[in-house]
Amino acid sequence: MSNAHTAGVRSGRLLLLLPLQAASVAGLGLLVTGPLADRWPLSVEDGVNRALADRREALATALSEGMSLLASTRSIVTLTLVAVLALLLLPGVPRLRRWRDAAFLAGSVAAQSAVFLLVTMVVGRARPDVSHLDAAPPTSSFPSGHVGAATALFGGLAVLAAGRLRGAERALVVGLLLLIPPAVAASRLYRGMHHPSDVVVGLLNGGCTLLVMAYVLLRSTPGTRTSAGLPAPRSNPDDAQAATPVPEQVSADAPAGPLRAVVVRHPHGCGDGTAARVRALLRHHGYTDQAWTSTSAEEPAGALAARTAEADTALVVVCGGDGTVRACADVLSGGAIPLAIVPCGTGNLLARNLRLPSDPDTALREALAGATVGIDLGRIHGDGLAPTRFTVMAGAGFDAAMVRDASARLKRRLGWAAYVLSALRHLGDPRMRLSIRLDGGAPLERRARMVVLGNVGSLQGGLPLLPDARPDSGRLEVVLLDPRGVAGWLAAARHLLTRSATRTSGPRLSAGRDRRAAGGALEYFSAERIDLRFARPQPRELDGDAFAAGTRLTAEVEPGALRVWLPDPGEGDPVGATGTVGAADMAGATDAAGEPDGYGCTAGFGEPHGVQRAGRPPARTRRPDGVR
Repeated sequence: MSNAHTAGVRSGRLLLLLPLQAASVAGLGLLVTGPLADRWPLSVEDGVNRALADRREALATALSEGMSLLASTRSIVTLTLVAVLALLLLPGVPRLRRWRDAAFLAGSVAAQSAVFLLVTMVVGRARPDVSHLDAAPPTSSFPSGHVGAATALFGGLAVLAAGRLRGAERALVVGLLLLIPPAVAASRLYRGMHHPSDVVVGLLNGGCTLLVMAYVLLRSTPGTRTSAGLPAPRSNPDDAQAATPVPEQVSADAPAGPLRAVVVRHPHGCGDGTAARVRALLRHHGYTDQAWTSTSAEEPAGALAARTAEADTALVVVCGGDGTVRACADVLSGGAIPLAIVPCGTGNLLARNLRLPSDPDTALREALAGATVGIDLGRIHGDGLAPTRFTVMAGAGFDAAMVRDASARLKRRLGWAAYVLSALRHLGDPRMRLSIRLDGGAPLERRARMVVLGNVGSLQGGLPLLPDARPDSGRLEVVLLDPRGVAGWLAAARHLLTRSATRTSGPRLSAGRDRRAAGGALEYFSAERIDLRFARPQPRELDGDAFAAGTRLTAEVEPGALRVWLPDPGEGDPVGATGTVGAADMAGATDAAGEPDGYGCTAGFGEPHGVQRAGRPPARTRRPDGVR
């Protein structure tokens, strides 16, 4: 049986989660209508419905009618059919992908409806005791079928749009589509058709259905990423025949003579098929002498140090995620050997911020056809944390607890979505007391839920957590997150999502200056050296790897400490948000007036920040310090 067939069978088994989902929603409904009915917050639901009914206005009533009609059964069926036909007729899209995307959308809507109908056969909940502005269907009020169907349809379209669009257009379209389900939920409450818990569970029902169907259908070669940006499982080796074979002949543009490359491979992230294609691509570019080493918990960079020391090495290739890249960057820091990234991890945030394509093969192919660029590293240490380096972000508090408690099994199954599930467990964690000292200045006393230091700024989906961060700035950016209550969390989310959609950034900060945003829920700083002290031990993380809790962190920037291969201008996948760069950007682009670009990166800065064109890289030089 082929690997592809085995992977298909295993993913198909996940459809068995849908009956479990129906049983779980039904069980929740029985609790809502039974022993929990008189307990808070369910006990105040009738008051919410009455308050909305008493405050109805003509404009709001008209708007709510439109949203309710948009999510009616007839509208959902019609829009689904139209969308499916459009997906099947899209020009320039491979036939298999067209059928897969259409099946995902239609299957999500149908599966959600099936779960909804099964639940209503078990749970009988009366509509709210207020005047109804719509005709009440014969089904139970729990859960909301309108909301669940809208989530499945418009959420499914958002998933597909996220995989096809790029930049501000993607943020705008996806954002608008994702606003429709909560707007439908609000309209159903306003019109007296559902209790608040009905629409909340409707949103969850549609969202869970999307997650299952996306994992089953929106997947490409195992170990790569799908068109929608969803991670495919990596429990099985890659099917080496799933992608177009890479020519074995050596490129005519490759430097004369054999080149030596050391390849660091994460055994779970980089399957056999990806490894075979990486091997062929390297040979194509003249790297005929290849030394491969696998990572382990004890050796997160494998035997990289030994392999680069035993012979002159022209290139190091890292096949893994941010943690593997971080460990390898720690070894290579300050040396002359350039690094090429093959993104095979859960987040791949450094690759995304450097505008590398999300597909591993394409990322390596386009990077090796580009240029080498010097990027900064962060050097960090603390109590119980030996000096080391990070390439993306370091943090303490909420984000570190989220990283620490994310299930390894769920990360393999769900990718970065596993972090979302972990984050939900820590939303109620207490705030921490800390002091922050910037470039040796006076300590600033703060309370926050988390603190993040960043060399780059964008999270998954281009979310600009640190909008001023840039990997060649010679500075580290800092953000404190301290939302107060639900309103604070919503303000912080709105601020970040708005920046993601507009791709704007304020002026860069000088040392010691701070900037608050989102009503004080976010506070930004910028410095070359940051000293953090916590009143109590806090969980800590570096580039997505959890470290022991502690009360101190000291970080400083190492400008241009790591050379990285990046695609030439016009190549790559600009999936990052503000502050993400490619080879041309790192050279210090200026505007028409000759001014520095919006990130404060001036033109004409010298090595090691500038661009070094392709050629035989020099042999590894001795590290300036003894830190590994």
